[in-house]
Amino acid sequence: MTKSKASRRLADDHNALDQVLKELKAALESGDVKTSHAKLDLFWARLAVHIRAEHLHLFPTIMVGMREKTPDDSYALALVASEEAIDELREDHNFFMRELAEAIQMIRTLERPSDKPIDLEAIKKIQSTVLEIERRLVRHNILEEKKVYRWAEIVLSEQKQFELATEIERELANRPPRFSAETW
Repeated sequence: MTKSKASRRLADDHNALDQVLKELKAALESGDVKTSHAKLDLFWARLAVHIRAEHLHLFPTIMVGMREKTPDDSYALALVASEEAIDELREDHNFFMRELAEAIQMIRTLERPSDKPIDLEAIKKIQSTVLEIERRLVRHNILEEKKVYRWAEIVLSEQKQFELATEIERELANRPPRFSAETW
């Protein structure tokens, strides 16, 4: 079975997010607060846009498709499993956004005049948060790519898959105005 266009686009976005995460980790490792702040803000915004696409379009569309495909008890377990998986993903999304918001608040306090020493403990705390997010993202992305994204191909008609891909693409292109197209 080939991946739907929406599934491919979301998986490609995972790869783009991974690249920003690598750049963020490198900036934190070097102690470059200004670049760390910029990369953390970019990662937070891109992940928020990705999550928005899933919450507004992917998850509801899949659940409607699942319910339409499971009119009798023979698929009841599949429907329950899909609801549980999506609930788990939503919980992860809440965790990511909460932790990144705290990291953003913390890094804002580190921007300083050049004569003030870098707060290494705060940098280490942010690094720890970023590593925890990265660990959880690995499991999270596997669940999405190996299960949830594939459900789109199983439960949606070609027309519904096309409509979903269009909506996903529109959401992912909807960058916050503080980011240039080149930065995004």
